[in-house]
Amino acid sequence: MKKNLGLLAATIAVAGVLSMSSAAFADGYNVAVVDVPQVVGASKQVQALKKDQQLKAEEIIKFIEKARKDVASITDANKKKAAEEKYTKELQTKREKIESEYAGKLKAIDASISQQIEAQAKAQGYDLILSKGIVLYGGKDITADLVKIVK
Repeated sequence: MKKNLGLLAATIAVAGVLSMSSAAFADGYNVAVVDVPQVVGASKQVQALKKDQQLKAEEIIKFIEKARKDVASITDANKKKAAEEKYTKELQTKREKIESEYAGKLKAIDASISQQIEAQAKAQGYDLILSKGIVLYGGKDITADLVKIVK
């Protein structure tokens, strides 16, 4: 019985020391939060990418319409099938190129926004920046500062 009480007392003492050291650590630790979707949505780079993707989608639609007209005008079954295959391959190539370019640009934008968040953290002396979506309470919200930077 005395062993159990001693163990309980030791556990309580260790827990108390740990809580005091974590509280002391938290006092000197600057934490900020960022609404990342809001920053991304306000980014000039993201808006330009959206416009670019819209233009490319319109180009694809025009290509498909032209291909359909061309295929419809062919009367020979073998030539029609060959034309369909040719246009299908061209369409697939165009889509893959657009998707590849989009992924590359998106990756560059992500890196740029991450660098801007990191620079803002260093400039304002923050030790840790968390996404606002995962924080229930606390931290200084620096979203507005970052929105001004990415616009």
